[in-house]
Amino acid sequence: MKTGRRARPAVLAAAAGLLLVAGCDAAAVDETRGCQEQRQADEAKLRVSRWDPPEDLPHVGEYSEIHWQARALGDPCSRVPGPTDWEYQGVIALRPQDAHRLAEQFAFVPFPSIDPAELRHSHTSTDVRPDLVPFLPAKPRWLHSQIYNETLPSPRQRVVFLDLEHRTLLFMLNDH
Repeated sequence: MKTGRRARPAVLAAAAGLLLVAGCDAAAVDETRGCQEQRQADEAKLRVSRWDPPEDLPHVGEYSEIHWQARALGDPCSRVPGPTDWEYQGVIALRPQDAHRLAEQFAFVPFPSIDPAELRHSHTSTDVRPDLVPFLPAKPRWLHSQIYNETLPSPRQRVVFLDLEHRTLLFMLNDH
């Protein structure tokens, strides 16, 4: 009988510990759910703020309009520590002189003339998020420049497409 009485506090302490852990797990689930909901809202948000840092998109000039979105490539809500890579897509309405200067300075060529196997990336102008499509020209004639994509100093992987006639720049940036 004495053993049972001594064991009772230990059992009660273990049960309290389990309840505490279960409570923490429930709080963690609620926190993760809230984070996922915030992530979805952030990814759906169509931003119109100027791109920062401008070094990611050099030589675009003083554009009149921009629409862009961000998307997490991993799970920023994970409890596992570590960075999450992000992908950004956007459409910029360029001034005529900036569009022409960009095309000439970086030797943009018609995208359909490029062999996809020669590209160092897998993105094409058809990989645009649905919310950005309304800001693209109806019948774009995309130009592409591997030289521009590799221009420093951006730490992000860059892919751009330029429609010179409509002065539209479609950009895709990636943290990895």
